[in-house]
Formats: sequence, C-alpha cells, structure tokens
Amino acid sequence: MKSDVYFEGKFINSVSGKLEAGVCQMDIDVYNKYVGEWGIELWSPDAPNLYTLKISILDEDDNCKDEVESYFGMRDIRIRNGLVLLNGQPLYQRLVLDQGYWKDTGLTPENDDVLLKDIEYVKRMGFNGVRKHQKTESDRFLYWCDVHGLLVWGEGPSFYKYSDKAAKNFVREWTEIVEQNYNHPCIIIWTPLNESWGVPAIERDVCQQNYSQAVYHLTKSLDSTRPVISNDGWEHTTSDILTLHDYEEDGEIMRRKYLTKKEEVLSCEIYHNNFRAAYAQGFGYKGEPVLISEYGGIAFEDNDKESWGYGEKVKTEEDFLERYKALTVGIKSLPYVCGYCYTQLSDVQQEKNGFLTEERRFKVNPEKIRAINDLPEGVFWNKKGH
Repeated sequence: MKSDVYFEGKFINSVSGKLEAGVCQMDIDVYNKYVGEWGIELWSPDAPNLYTLKISILDEDDNCKDEVESYFGMRDIRIRNGLVLLNGQPLYQRLVLDQGYWKDTGLTPENDDVLLKDIEYVKRMGFNGVRKHQKTESDRFLYWCDVHGLLVWGEGPSFYKYSDKAAKNFVREWTEIVEQNYNHPCIIIWTPLNESWGVPAIERDVCQQNYSQAVYHLTKSLDSTRPVISNDGWEHTTSDILTLHDYEEDGEIMRRKYLTKKEEVLSCEIYHNNFRAAYAQGFGYKGEPVLISEYGGIAFEDNDKESWGYGEKVKTEEDFLERYKALTVGIKSLPYVCGYCYTQLSDVQQEKNGFLTEERRFKVNPEKIRAINDLPEGVFWNKKGH
C-alpha cells in the first residue's frame, strides 16, 4: 500500500507499507518547507486548508491495482485558562443553531445545493459556525463545512425518557456518530446531551448524573482531541465548557445579570434560566470557558396562532435588529464569555424564529446581521447608541 500527500497540487510526501491481515498502519511526515510560513498549512474558518491523500494498492511489481483519493485537515482545538483555543489562538465563537430541516424534504437534504446555500447564508451573516441541533447531519454537509471553513458542534439526538434500554441504545448510536465523523476538521466540539432531555432528573438523580459522566468519558475515550459538553444549556456534570441557555428578550437585563451576578450564576446560587441551575447538584464551576449557547429566538408577528418564538413578537425589521443587537452586543460585552449561539438559522414548522423562512428566504437584511456580528467583543451598546 502506498500513500501520497499533496497540498494544492504540490507533492508533499509519500510512504509505503505492507498489508497484513488487511491492515496497514503508516506514519507520514507532511512538513514541507515550501508550504506555508512554517512548512504546514493548518485548517481554520479563515483558511480552510485541506491536504489531498491518495492511497494506492500495488502488486509485487508496483503496478497500481486500485486507488482512492480523500483529504484531511490539521487543526488543534483545546481549552486553556478559561478560553477555547483554535491552533493556539483564542476562538470567539459566533454560532447559529441549525436544525437541518427543509419544508419539502424534512431532515433529508434534497441535494448538495441546499447544503451549500445554508453554509453560504450562515457565513454571509457573519457567523463562523453552526451548532447542529438534535441531528446527526449528512456527511456531505460536514464535507462542505470542511471545504468552506465553517465550525460545527456535533450533537446527538435526544431520547425522550430515561431507561436502561434508552441509555444503552444512545451509547451505541453515539459511539457510531463519533467514530463516523471523527476525521472532519470542521467538528470542534461534541455535545451528547441537551437541556436534560432524556435525563430530566439529572439535577439531583445520581443515576442520571452518572450516565451523563459516563457518556462524557466515553466520548473522551473515543476522541481525546475535542472538548465535550456534558449537558448543553444547564445542569452540567463533568464538562469541558459551561454552556448556558437564556431567552431573556431584554438585552440590558441579560447583560446586567451575567455581569453583576456572574459569581451567583456560576456557583448556582441563582438560576440563570427559570428553575434551571448551571450545574447539577454535586458539581460546580472549575474555570471552564463560558458560552451562551442558546439565546434570541426572535419571531415576527403573523396571523398563525400556532407559530411561536421567544419573547414578544416583533413587527418590523428595525424592531428585530434592535433586539438582536441589544442581546448580541450585551453578550459580547461580557469579559468571561467567549461566544454565543443564536436560535436559529431557519424556521422549523411552528417555530417561526429563524433568520430564514422554511423556504430559505431572508426575513431581515443579512448584511445588517453581519454588521452586528462583526462588532468587536467588549463593546457595550444601548438603545441610545452609546
């Protein structure tokens, strides 16, 4: 077996090895002094560098009997001093929640074009990633995120009610998800559980807490290179990142809560979301990075009594942008928060709180959304513009 590595058509290196019992393990040095500033090109949203890998099966006379071509990207994601680092640099995550739903085809994308359009729209609005929500997305989507440089949180679909059978089934399926998508550089975080769904008693129930910890450690055993979020939104157990969900509609109230009540929120002295604490009982904050991983969910007024969003519905684009700016810049002003995830990319059935309709039509000017997302962190804004 022979492996050849190229970068943008330039030959990098080649290595050969013998197949034994159908297996051949090889190490290959990809350093090349003519590539990049330091001899390698790393993957990031701003520079989604990918290497081409060609694997050939050779006979005894070195004639090629079969070959396949693939790709890989190299990047480092880690936690240090309360920050998420990408390739050694602090990463401020500007994410949008994406349920991967289409009006005519449901959870199944019709073709690559619809996936590419979603990626284009996300980047056009100034987001650098998506939190795939309650769905294991198509490999094609992940491929295009690798190619175009879009960060992805990999999340597991939740079961409804905790039981031994449900727990076992999820562990089996989650193992398959992690193993299947391990090599995508776009995936930077694993999120097996969300909002205590399937583990509703996790705040106090030791059995469900143990399950959350078991899934966390299982994930880390399968993939030690990525951070794992134990229970996105609230009632975390052992977790690499503290993520909080908060649908407060007043940006100033939200900003002041997390600014003046920081210690109370992180220590669970107060609930950050109705009757939900940041950690389950027996667990606590140990300096992890903090993200607001669900907020916003703004919906426009309509005549559909079944439709809904979070907070009071808005009437105009100006109203929408004012609330979005107040909430988003309020989060950006928090010095210990290193990112956010807005709900959501597109409408999903009765959930009419997307930037886009189910047909993927913008409800607001995407350039105006981008202008808000592009504002630097540490900025404070109020209705008077000060």
